[in-house]
Amino acid sequence: EKVLNKLGTLGGLLLLSSFGINKFCYFVDGGERALVFDRFKGIKPDVFGEGIHFMVPFIQWPIFFEIRTTAKTINSKTGTKDLQMVNIDLRFLYRPDPAFLPSIYLNLGKDYDERVLPSIGNEVLKSIVAQYNAEQLLTQREQVSHEIRERLTQRANEFHIVLDDVAITHLNFGPEFTAACEQKQVAQQDAERAKFLVMKREQERKAAIIRAEGEADAARLVSEAIKTHGSGLLEIRRIEAAKNIAGSLSKAPNITYLPGGNANLLNIPV
Repeated sequence: EKVLNKLGTLGGLLLLSSFGINKFCYFVDGGERALVFDRFKGIKPDVFGEGIHFMVPFIQWPIFFEIRTTAKTINSKTGTKDLQMVNIDLRFLYRPDPAFLPSIYLNLGKDYDERVLPSIGNEVLKSIVAQYNAEQLLTQREQVSHEIRERLTQRANEFHIVLDDVAITHLNFGPEFTAACEQKQVAQQDAERAKFLVMKREQERKAAIIRAEGEADAARLVSEAIKTHGSGLLEIRRIEAAKNIAGSLSKAPNITYLPGGNANLLNIPV
């Protein structure tokens, strides 16, 4: 019985100590910060880091905040400088500034990101996109992203929100602009093809002129040679041509060569 009594007493003490720890202490995990609300004083100005902390039960209780970097994406449909509608997805990597958690909680609440980021995101997107036309948004996307990031970082700092990164993840235009871009691309390809054909014909014309000039020079040289040396050159060319023809005919199996003149024919009685 004494052993049972001691065990019961020990169990009671453990239960009371566990109850006391839960009521008098709270734990802050890694990547979190805590505020303490007091029934008489409201939110205390101190920010509590990781570890175990003490509080007055029933009068004080903790409020936990996540301070790890969190991702959030917003969508905005806005107009460009040339009145084209564009659909943009913007991704934030954000976290609260731990030093200003009491102010954030008092002014915005724990859902500060839902209250602030969509508002300032749409505001900045509409103001910057309106400075560019649709084609510039495609060709100068990096510059546009940089301007959006700089402006959003400034606006978020006003609410004590730290933006680690801002990026355009999706950019889509309306069907009219897409069709116009396709038609422009086809027109550019047709223009390049026509330009190539014109250049090809120009080169062919130049080649024909050079060929004709070469043939004219050759004819002139032949004519001068004939005037100077007589018709010997023609006879040489005629002999060379006859030699080439005879060589070609001699290789054909179905052709027989008969010398000219009746003297070389067989003496067949008539």
